[in-house]
Amino acid sequence: MIKKEEKISNLFKYYFDIRMLRILLLGAISGFPWVLIGSSLSLWLKEEGLSRSTIGWAGLIFGVYAFNYLWAPLIDRIQIPFLTKKIGHRRGWIVLMQLVILISLILWSLINPSENLALLISIGLVIAIASSTQDITVDALRIEQVGENETKSMAAGAAMAVVGWWTGYKLGGVIALFTAEYFENIGVNNYWQATFIVMGVVVILMNIALMFVHENSYTERILSQKKTDEIIKNKLGNNNFLTKILSWLSGTIGGPVISFFKKNGFSIAIGILGFVFLFKIGEAFLGRMSIVFYKELGFSKSDIAIYSKTLGWITTVVFTLLGGLFAIRSGTVKTMFIAGGLMAITNLMFTLLAWSGKSELLFAAAVILDDIAAAFATVAFVAFISLLVDRTYTATQYALLASIGTAGRTLLASSSGSLVDWLNGDWGIFFIITALMVIPSLVCLWFIRKKLKLSEK
Repeated sequence: MIKKEEKISNLFKYYFDIRMLRILLLGAISGFPWVLIGSSLSLWLKEEGLSRSTIGWAGLIFGVYAFNYLWAPLIDRIQIPFLTKKIGHRRGWIVLMQLVILISLILWSLINPSENLALLISIGLVIAIASSTQDITVDALRIEQVGENETKSMAAGAAMAVVGWWTGYKLGGVIALFTAEYFENIGVNNYWQATFIVMGVVVILMNIALMFVHENSYTERILSQKKTDEIIKNKLGNNNFLTKILSWLSGTIGGPVISFFKKNGFSIAIGILGFVFLFKIGEAFLGRMSIVFYKELGFSKSDIAIYSKTLGWITTVVFTLLGGLFAIRSGTVKTMFIAGGLMAITNLMFTLLAWSGKSELLFAAAVILDDIAAAFATVAFVAFISLLVDRTYTATQYALLASIGTAGRTLLASSSGSLVDWLNGDWGIFFIITALMVIPSLVCLWFIRKKLKLSEK
């Protein structure tokens, strides 16, 4: 018993590394924009009288997260004038994207949704592009905080990144909802527009905090990239402008993809991609429509803020850290199976809430259980794909796998509002369907589980 307690204590020590605090901040920077184009935008459109289908299809802007791997190699190479030299390559890109988000929030504060819906969605798309672009750099900077051979610290870092993401998402949601309700109660007509100005201030504060995140020298990475280009250029033969372009494209785009399939084998690689694409679809269908469901059931913005955001954040933080420990002790694959089962079970809790009517007790229970499942699923997922990447192409391969996972959650889940309408508003059946959506991904994982080449120790 004493030995077991000592082992658990030794596992917890990884969370007290100062690098974990930096990773926590990076996660928060990554999660915050999802509040803007997720629950805040959905509730804004709902209160402007737009239909469930319109709100659901507006979520297509999240689709850009599914394709950010396409420009990930460019983010790895292109330096931002002035910013790169002053604050570093990674931080320079993050600050630039945060500036784009800040300008977009100011523009949102000047728009009437019912009169300029296309413009509003277009600006939301700009926020999504900036956010997905910054995620490439955030993930690379997060991984680079930990040494290549520090396996347990990398697992702890994955958990802290998830905690940070949910902190940015949940607490950002609390700020947005309480601010919007406050402005509404004091008689501000365009209370959501005013709320986005407050959210802009949060963006500024995050950029100030970013300056405390250490960034390693990028000189060695640039030299390594140039060496790869030279090898490819020599194989192409003639040293001219065309061969320079071909060598650059081959080294930055082709290399990471070829490496992934070569490392895992074609059939296993396809199985991995299938699992990553399908795993969190059910969770995404629920998440996209959850705030609309809460509103239709009669819960106020403050109820949603307390139960879904504040209480949910506390639950998520605790169980993400526990999920990280579980993944370290039992392995990520086993954790993925458990997380998949938890997601299905908790989705059924929302069916019970839908068929029982408004109940704060059931609401709290459903939200807590859903956040527990999401915490286990997310930390396992981040650790899983972090272990799969080749450190030679960390940023691009991580962006590729994360983007494929996002594709399943965004492209398919955009039809969530239409599915509810097709079911004539029967939320109970809707949540049962979302519970069943996890099964195909677990089937994929079952067939490839013994052949995965994970660097777990």
